[in-house]
Amino acid sequence: MTSVLAAASLLLAAGCSSGGAPGGAGSAAASSPGGPRPSASVSVSAPPAKGSATVTGTLTTDLTSPWGVAALPGGDLLVSSRDTGKVWRVAADGGRKTELGTVPGVAPGGEGGLLGLAVAPSYGRDHQVYAYFTTESDNRVARMLYDEKKPVGQQLGAPDTVLKGIPKGTVHNGGRIAFGPDKMLYAGTGETGDTGLAQDRKSLGGKILRMTPDGQPAQGNPDAGSVVYSYGHRNVQGLAWDAEGRLWAAEFGQNTWDELNLIEPGKNYGWPEVEGKGRGDARFVDPVAQWATADASPSGIAYAEGSIWMAGLRGERLWRIPLAGREASAPPQAFLKGEYGRLRTVVPAGDGGLWLVTSNTDGRGEPKKGDDRILRLKVS
Repeated sequence: MTSVLAAASLLLAAGCSSGGAPGGAGSAAASSPGGPRPSASVSVSAPPAKGSATVTGTLTTDLTSPWGVAALPGGDLLVSSRDTGKVWRVAADGGRKTELGTVPGVAPGGEGGLLGLAVAPSYGRDHQVYAYFTTESDNRVARMLYDEKKPVGQQLGAPDTVLKGIPKGTVHNGGRIAFGPDKMLYAGTGETGDTGLAQDRKSLGGKILRMTPDGQPAQGNPDAGSVVYSYGHRNVQGLAWDAEGRLWAAEFGQNTWDELNLIEPGKNYGWPEVEGKGRGDARFVDPVAQWATADASPSGIAYAEGSIWMAGLRGERLWRIPLAGREASAPPQAFLKGEYGRLRTVVPAGDGGLWLVTSNTDGRGEPKKGDDRILRLKVS
């Protein structure tokens, strides 16, 4: 998935402090080998067991199959359209939409197409925007120059592929990308329905990947020659960092449990051998929180106000998971149940609030007039 992911990210998902900068780097963890490490200078108390989420406005409407979202340095949002391959800019003040262009090579189909977006930490110098998308042969990550001076619809440069060969399928293509506090690029992938890929350390399917902005294995990865950071995932859809630089990921379960996981390098998260908590097998990491698949089907996540916020597709609700260090400090709390339909992406708004993107035009929802839309939320 911004993006956007809080004092960590966007988009698709990223972390922020009780506010947090939209876009990419987290404020609480310095660059270090092996991924973000919690900062000794940061002390975060658990938030209240019960929080709130209030829709305070609608930023824009009439989006087509929105998927990835990434915040630009000034706060405007870049939004991908999964099924058209287009990238749009949405003004944070007023919601005006501007078409940047269409990403060439995107082959939409099933759950594939133009998926996650991320804005490079070096955007101020190089204006590079990253995208995860499905082609006729694979899923891949590419970067493009965004030139605002060019005509509308022609502002994206040709894709420069930084990583290819991620397995593709009709389902489970993953797709969320985000830059972490260490300024490395992370990508969540799926196992395309071929469950064995998740446990195959040589495959890029069913993994969380960590790479340099050029697509090379990042220093400190579990295997020095590989971009694989964690494995045993079914279909990673959300990535976010908390205020202490810990990486969290949401993923679809099959028939029983959807999961929120705390991600650590080299760890095995169990799919397809286990699903959910309490299986008692020391080889696998249990999720921190789990949901019946009808209640969640999680997509993007973000960190704000001491909690992970998780958008639900089939569940048609927004979940709040308050954190106390490495654990949930209280049971997950649901908001907006059924009010806006399927929810795809949630990203920090930069002031402690959130942007929430609906997903009713993706072929599985029931669009209403104005769908799809970006909502503004005040949360606590």
